[in-house]
Amino acid sequence: LQELKALVAQHNASASQQPGSSRTCLPGSLPSSQSQRKYHLEKVFVVSQAGNCRVMAYCDMLSCLVVSQPSPQSTFIPGCGVKMMSVANMKSSQYIAIHSKQIRGLAFGRRADGLLLSAALDNTLKLTSLATNTVVQTYNTGRPVWSCCWCLDDTNYIYAGLVNGSIMIYDLRDTNSHVQELVPQKSRCPMVSLSYLPRMASASLPYGGILAGTLEGACFWEQKAGNSYRPHHLPLEPGGCIDIQTEISTRHCLATYRPSKNNPCVRCVMMELTSSPLTEASEDVVCSSNPVQTFSAGPTCKLLTKNAIFQSPEEDGSIFVCAGDEASNSALLWDAGSGSLLQKLQADLPVLDICPLEVNQTHLLATLTEKMVKLYKWQ
Repeated sequence: LQELKALVAQHNASASQQPGSSRTCLPGSLPSSQSQRKYHLEKVFVVSQAGNCRVMAYCDMLSCLVVSQPSPQSTFIPGCGVKMMSVANMKSSQYIAIHSKQIRGLAFGRRADGLLLSAALDNTLKLTSLATNTVVQTYNTGRPVWSCCWCLDDTNYIYAGLVNGSIMIYDLRDTNSHVQELVPQKSRCPMVSLSYLPRMASASLPYGGILAGTLEGACFWEQKAGNSYRPHHLPLEPGGCIDIQTEISTRHCLATYRPSKNNPCVRCVMMELTSSPLTEASEDVVCSSNPVQTFSAGPTCKLLTKNAIFQSPEEDGSIFVCAGDEASNSALLWDAGSGSLLQKLQADLPVLDICPLEVNQTHLLATLTEKMVKLYKWQ
């Protein structure tokens, strides 16, 4: 703490000496990135000529990007699996067969063993070892699984978001069945997105928990002592929310809305997650979200796509938002602090998923269409 205070004092002194610093920042807002650098296309991987790729995930430990795709030899090995790509040497390697139906979610946790969590419409949640390229654990959920994520506070727990809006909690040490079910409070519609916010000494929201998004709205399940969860409904606009992503360090999240009667365009709304005491005497809190910035894309949205909110590669504390735009077959990149559009990354088909990643101090951004992955390098 003392070292940090000294650094802060030193930084403040140097900042005050620079007249008219360009990094002016409104109280409570994010700094905006003033860099001249941008993303340049580095590599294109054709994953599946037949199409039907859907989601991807990045394993930091193995510098490996995995992309879901239907089996390349569907007559011999039917079903779906993932194609592995090494980001270190920019080569794609083998296909691993995992599920019998379409994969809707892929996630890596903080474990050192490179276990890939996958959720699919074949009513299963699976763990695949990238060390041996084999499925090492299967959980039968009884219903199609639309999303999944790892617990980032305890690597033994994983979560599955089901078609009926329930969240199943599994413990890797229990190979038989789920240890808990979080039942939806209101509507029972598919859980399109799940992400875990780890506990953090953050002023706005110090609590850990699961941020769950359905087509009807969002709920933050605050994790209490003894693995119990308390739901907090977030004030989202009614209906049409197709995706919610989180940025862990700043406690911001990004909700994407389909066009509606009132709003003719796709909109990504960045919100800050906050908490306040329920009453003065009570230890209980109310968690909520406040809109900070809105980004607009084109007028069409037929697909359930996944967008990204992440720290700027400039590492200056600013935040980037990147979202697929079906109308122009591109991914749009904004600076969240200023709200300005920085780049339009063109694709041949609608962008379905976006994944920022870092390898050997190089910042990359991957965009996925149903046939290919494009990797861009920040320089």
